[in-house]
Order: sequence, then C-alpha cells, then structure tokens
Amino acid sequence: MNASSFMDLALKAAQKAGKSGEVPIGCVIVRDGEVIASAGNRTLADRDPTAHAELLAIREAADKLGSERLTDCDLYVTLEPCTMCAGAISFARIRRVYYGAADPKGGAVESGVRFFASPTCHHAPEVYSGLGESASAALLREFFRERR
Repeated sequence: MNASSFMDLALKAAQKAGKSGEVPIGCVIVRDGEVIASAGNRTLADRDPTAHAELLAIREAADKLGSERLTDCDLYVTLEPCTMCAGAISFARIRRVYYGAADPKGGAVESGVRFFASPTCHHAPEVYSGLGESASAALLREFFRERR
C-alpha cells in the first residue's frame, strides 16, 4: 500500500464517524507498511472531549505494540491535528504525519500555534500536508452544511 491508500482508509474511518453523528475525522497509524490502528472521532459516543481520532489511534497503536513510543510509525489523518493531538503525536514520537485538509481555526501544525515548530516541542515529526485534501475538506463541508 502507498500513502494515498492509507489516507483512503483514514477517510473511510472519517465517513464512519460522520454517519454516527461525530465530526468526520479519521486516522490510521502505519508501521512497516501495515495498518496497526484506525479510529474516527468518538467525542459524542464516549462523552469524552479528548476522543479525537488521533488520540484513539495512538492509544490503540501503543497498546498493540506494548510501548508508549511509536518511533517507527506514521500517522495519517484527514484534518490538520489540533494542539492536543499535536502534543500527543510529539510525546508518542510518531515519525511522520500526513494530513488532508488544513484547519485554519483549530489546526496546530501549519496553522495556529504551529506546535511542532515551538521550542517546547519534544519531538517534531516529518509533516506532509494536502494528501487527500479535497476529499477530506468535502466530507467536512457536507457534514457541517447538513447541521446548519
């Protein structure tokens, strides 16, 4: 599988979250070319404001690998991570982050606080933006249009 295929899996997780009434954001974590974790947002279902797709996938991957360090893992997410998720990505020592749509309001990677560029950031992954951007953005636009 390639990066585009992994982002397609993240989009599927986002679509599933959206069908459950959650903000449609999906994430997969990959190690050695294999998906080891996948999640969509579950803040409503779990009644947990921290149940973002990235955090859920990081928890699953850490549990599966038996380590809090995901140094040889890559994370694919449909929306630019927020500050909370960027912090978790840094603490987990994720190797690379691929994200779809930019989030000028809540993003913290290349928007907002630019967490990974902060001097207090412990680990900055390689970041690749715009992978699956149009599909990710369209999914979010449609979700919010239906709610207005």
